[in-house]
Amino acid sequence: MVEAQSHTKPSSPEEEEESFTPPTLPKREAWLTACAISQFQGCWLGPEVSKSVALVQAYFQPRPDDIILATYPKCGTTWLKALAFAIANRSRHAVGGGDDDHPLLTHLPHALVANLEFPLRHHHSVTELETLPSPRLLCTHLPEQLLPSGVSGLGCRIVYLCREPKDVLVSMWHYMNKVYPDCFTEFDRAFELFCEGVSIYGPVWDHYLGYWKRSVAEPNRVLFLKYDDMMADPANHVRMLAEFIRAPFTPEEESSGMVEDIVKLCSFQNLKKLPVNSSGVTDPVGGLVIENSVFFRTAKVGDWENHMTEEMAEKLDSVIEEKLGGSGLTFKTDEVCHV
Repeated sequence: MVEAQSHTKPSSPEEEEESFTPPTLPKREAWLTACAISQFQGCWLGPEVSKSVALVQAYFQPRPDDIILATYPKCGTTWLKALAFAIANRSRHAVGGGDDDHPLLTHLPHALVANLEFPLRHHHSVTELETLPSPRLLCTHLPEQLLPSGVSGLGCRIVYLCREPKDVLVSMWHYMNKVYPDCFTEFDRAFELFCEGVSIYGPVWDHYLGYWKRSVAEPNRVLFLKYDDMMADPANHVRMLAEFIRAPFTPEEESSGMVEDIVKLCSFQNLKKLPVNSSGVTDPVGGLVIENSVFFRTAKVGDWENHMTEEMAEKLDSVIEEKLGGSGLTFKTDEVCHV
């Protein structure tokens, strides 16, 4: 893979936007962004993201108790953020009991969990990440190899959520065509590029494998989850998530039904109908207003069946099987469960 050239480091975080000179990177056509994507340290990124990543790598200071939610795009990121926020903040924000003041009822989940690689284009700067109280709940789409140095050495905990690749492709295609309607891409073309590994933050198999291998080597530090499994049994996955981030449910919380209340609060059906998510807007990419509703399409397992021919499904399954071969990471390809 082509590596990024060395980049010019700004003299201080405050001067990052003015003085930073991004590296010259290999570029090519992409179906996921309004312009070409660039290859940055073995990963395909949009031009602004590659700049942000370089700055975060230079200035972000991890803490040992940081909790990082990591996903490849369209793998259930919104849901994972909602669940983790509700679990981690339940002592401050009550769940259930008729409480109508919970932040998730009035905020898009993305607005409640700071994104690591969007310091220039979101609602915070690199230095403002330092003002967040510990333990920080952060999120990222970055592959494991692009995480800032120190994340592994300091023992930061990572929760990784992956999804069946065919469903990822379909969800991403719908999302990006809504966000960039002027750059509409036919599904057949998007499919071919995805199979080639040309997709934002991709190739998807490299993204999965990076965190999978880390979870095998360090299971106490990296929790590897599958979207389909979470959809089938959300309550037990909420318990697993709470235990992993060192916020286990007490017997009293269990008996009061708090786990079920969190599942209900963060369910796709509940979040989608909220006014903030059905009619609100957000600006996660600076200057590009995005309707919050685009984050809530169907959340179905197996939606790929409505978009792919049998031949297409077999081709992508074959690519994924080959790329993941020998790793121990597999996805079911012989059954579909609609939810």
